[in-house]
Amino acid sequence: MDSPTFTAAVFYRDPKAALDWLSRAFGFELTMAIEGTDDDPTGCHYEMSVGGRGRVMIGAEWHDQTRSPASVGGANTQNCHVELAGGLDAHCAAARAAGAVIAAEPAEQFYGDRTYRAIDPEGHMWTFSEHVRDVSRAEAEAAIGAPIHATNWA
Repeated sequence: MDSPTFTAAVFYRDPKAALDWLSRAFGFELTMAIEGTDDDPTGCHYEMSVGGRGRVMIGAEWHDQTRSPASVGGANTQNCHVELAGGLDAHCAAARAAGAVIAAEPAEQFYGDRTYRAIDPEGHMWTFSEHVRDVSRAEAEAAIGAPIHATNWA
């Protein structure tokens, strides 16, 4: 198991259905499964990756503060950003075919990535990207008309 510094946790009303959908729509692979008991499905915990990279935890609404957007009128307080090794357009097409709502079509961004945004069946917003070109900080600043303060961007 890789050990990223930050790992997102995404909560679903039906996490088992989410596992299947995330696999079909986004190509995520199950890397860990702790099944909740039949009488308490909130005890489940799953982890998924894409292409063996990254980790996202998938769980149930196990606490008053852990809710699916479907349980709070569709609101999202965060967004998972997934960097793909390539094939962004095909990825978007697969997500659309699996029933994702495409909130933003694939488009090149000022910082050198091509991205799209998709909404899953419970309302979580996901952003997917692939790097298409290197952009200097000066180029990006010119594109947006504002300074960028970054410790690791030349």
